[in-house]
Amino acid sequence: MVNYVKMRSIVVGMTLLAGIMFALPIVSESVDADDAPMRPAVVAPGGGAQPPADAIVLFDGTGLSGWRTMAGGEAGWIVQDGAMIVKPGSGGIVSELTFGGAQVHVEFAAPATPVGEGQARGNSGVYLQARYEVQVLDSYENDTYPDGQCGAVYSQYPPLVNACRLPGEWQAYDIIFHPPVFDEDGKKTTPGTMTVLHNGVLIQDHVELLGRTTASAQDEGPSDGPLYLQDHGSPVRYRNIWVRPLD
Repeated sequence: MVNYVKMRSIVVGMTLLAGIMFALPIVSESVDADDAPMRPAVVAPGGGAQPPADAIVLFDGTGLSGWRTMAGGEAGWIVQDGAMIVKPGSGGIVSELTFGGAQVHVEFAAPATPVGEGQARGNSGVYLQARYEVQVLDSYENDTYPDGQCGAVYSQYPPLVNACRLPGEWQAYDIIFHPPVFDEDGKKTTPGTMTVLHNGVLIQDHVELLGRTTASAQDEGPSDGPLYLQDHGSPVRYRNIWVRPLD
């Protein structure tokens, strides 16, 4: 026996659905000229040792032409096997490039044979704008004060976790840095922030910088600054250094 009530309900439902579909706006695939400035640029992402296509390479393993001492002299570090190596006693080096906000990638390796303990083992530092240090240290089974271990924003924030690899193995920092904002009178109105991934692990989560860190090479201020790599008496190696300015 035919259930006319049920059939009528189905027909009414299909009619309503057709009406709704007909009323929906048609999505156009055409490009609105007004939207063009909002469309993200296409960037080849790179991978492995290959930086993104829009990155500025600061060290590609072949020389120190883009680096100098803070006083403007010739960088005295050693270049060997595609890496730059701290020459203890020669002083820190800075990039000729200066920047404001930036994404920074740095690879480093502590000496394969550990020497010393605590702060005396594999010590160096990566300073954003020569002002704000992300500590480099051999913190693999090497205890020290929390805000001085590898991955700390030195003397301000310990890392969320210790993600260190074995001494001698290559490690990587990926840093997102936004500098503080200053008004026309030179007063800081907004603190800078930093996010750090160590070997792909989040260790600093958008922390607010409390001011320049200990042993920085430049006072705080509204000007751009270089990337500063510290000589702390240990032959730490660096390679594959690049920056993507964000402003």
